[in-house]
Amino acid sequence: MNSKLICCIVLLGSASVIAAESKLKPIFTGKDLSGWEVPKGNDEAGWYKAVDGVLKIQSGPKKKGSILWTKKKYRNFVMEFDFRFGEGTVDSGVHVRNKDQIQIGISGSLKRDMTCSPYIPGKGYPVEAKNIKKLLKAKEWNTMRIQAIGKEYTVWLQGEKVMTYKSDSAIEEGPVGIQLHGNRNMAMHYRNLKLAKLP
Repeated sequence: MNSKLICCIVLLGSASVIAAESKLKPIFTGKDLSGWEVPKGNDEAGWYKAVDGVLKIQSGPKKKGSILWTKKKYRNFVMEFDFRFGEGTVDSGVHVRNKDQIQIGISGSLKRDMTCSPYIPGKGYPVEAKNIKKLLKAKEWNTMRIQAIGKEYTVWLQGEKVMTYKSDSAIEEGPVGIQLHGNRNMAMHYRNLKLAKLP
């Protein structure tokens, strides 16, 4: 393969990355929860609030669990956002089209941090994300990227790829959800939630 062809391939690859980046669009306004299905009885189950560009999640007095789903459904996509742990035992995550979830915080079953690992109903945590202890900054803002193409989920933390997993329970199309785990006092913050549809 000659050098000109290699250069062309590299440039095309760079262009495709730029094109993908340009497609990332906000799915959270930072001002309100428009575009999201707020759980019924939100004042009892917990609070999802938009405050100064931040999606703040706080457990309610009854500590009921709930999920904040997007109104739109997605097939193949890449999602990027910042997150920061609040007070309490943080157990949250992002649901990918269905109940498959990318964990953020302490696993209730394993009693340890499983951030960026997939939680699959009926299977638990089939794989564990790598290098999380080094990359995760619990009291600061962290950047996560989740890519879902068909049955394959890929996750990056602070720009480093940390997990890839193919899920038999993945579905073709569905919404994205933000979880507030029940039976614990916790707070969690999200911001800059963006998503791009992929072919």
